[in-house]
Amino acid sequence: MKMKLIELLGITGAVIFSSCATRPPASKSFLKDNIEFSQKQINKEIAVIEKSGKCLNPITLNENKTVYYGSYADWRSGFFPGSVWYLYQLTGDQSYLTLAEKYTNAIEKAKNLTWHHDVGFIIGCSFGNGYKVTNAQEYKNVIVEAAKSLSTRFRKAPGVIQSWNVEKGWQAERGWECPVIIDNMMNLELLFEASKLSGDSTFYKIAVSHANRTMAEHFRPDGSCYHVVDYNLKDGSVRHRQTAQGFSDSSAWSRGQAWAIYGFAVCYRETGNRAYLEQALKTFAFMKNHPCMPKDLIPFWDMDAPNIPNEPRDASSAACIASALYMISTFNVPDASSYKSYADRIMISLGTPAYRAELGTNGNFLLMHSVGSIPHNSEIDVPLNYADYYFLEALKRKKDLEIK
Repeated sequence: MKMKLIELLGITGAVIFSSCATRPPASKSFLKDNIEFSQKQINKEIAVIEKSGKCLNPITLNENKTVYYGSYADWRSGFFPGSVWYLYQLTGDQSYLTLAEKYTNAIEKAKNLTWHHDVGFIIGCSFGNGYKVTNAQEYKNVIVEAAKSLSTRFRKAPGVIQSWNVEKGWQAERGWECPVIIDNMMNLELLFEASKLSGDSTFYKIAVSHANRTMAEHFRPDGSCYHVVDYNLKDGSVRHRQTAQGFSDSSAWSRGQAWAIYGFAVCYRETGNRAYLEQALKTFAFMKNHPCMPKDLIPFWDMDAPNIPNEPRDASSAACIASALYMISTFNVPDASSYKSYADRIMISLGTPAYRAELGTNGNFLLMHSVGSIPHNSEIDVPLNYADYYFLEALKRKKDLEIK
């Protein structure tokens, strides 16, 4: 099997993107090129992992350009196993099934995490994708247990899931009581899934409560969202609206907008509540029509950053938005195909040498030029495993739409 993992397939030439008006290449050619590249690049990382004899979990690059591997408790630990699940689905290569199971099982302890909200990211991307493929009872059990852990963070007075603890670290210095970040919308999918699998409506009700309060408090009239809303734990009132990873409290942090688009699209899919879809579309329209949106549709890390156009781009935001738009294109919305077309344009850009790494470079990550948190001077213009995950998810959704 190891020989099969490191065997590289041939690859067609890179797709060149000249402008946002360029006509997309034939879908099969684009998909074939990017799936083959993804397979070859991730095979290289798999070879490193398998040679180590450990279940290493690649997250990003260190300052010295070596790969940073995270623990099961890292909020990003589910993305690499999830990427391998997507490779299996995109290629049908059985070796990926075995590896996806191995890497997923390695982070099972995350189901018991109660000290942060990202158990949804961790378990949903790994065990959630695994359950869709295998229908395994043990995966179902992990999903439900993780939902129970996430539910312990629900705060009754404000009706939200608290994102961060505030007893220590930099969060304690901000004076917050019950901070909720827009990222938390991405964890609700775990609760919806657990409710269906277990028959326990508590998970569903918590997700809906959180979505409703977020929709009421996180958004500005133009459709953009704050990063952090801090609530009073006694009466549920809003104490602050701020940012942690954006340029300023009033700015549009791009990945936050992506989380909002994707998260509310999922909420509509799971509930049928059109208000959620309208919020997702309004936030997308804000990003789409923003005067600082580059022609290649890869956002700056913050759309209000002071030195645009000389600011870092964020491929992770773009990949997440593209994946969300492919999902939205399947909904009953006016001009549904336009959302797919916009996603196609994003993907064409991400598939060019401007963002897609050369084979064997970039720490064997797929995409370059993502941003973690500039205010924390952390992960600036680096590869991030969640950018790769949403890129692969978008490829799969594009393939599902086009290749019958």
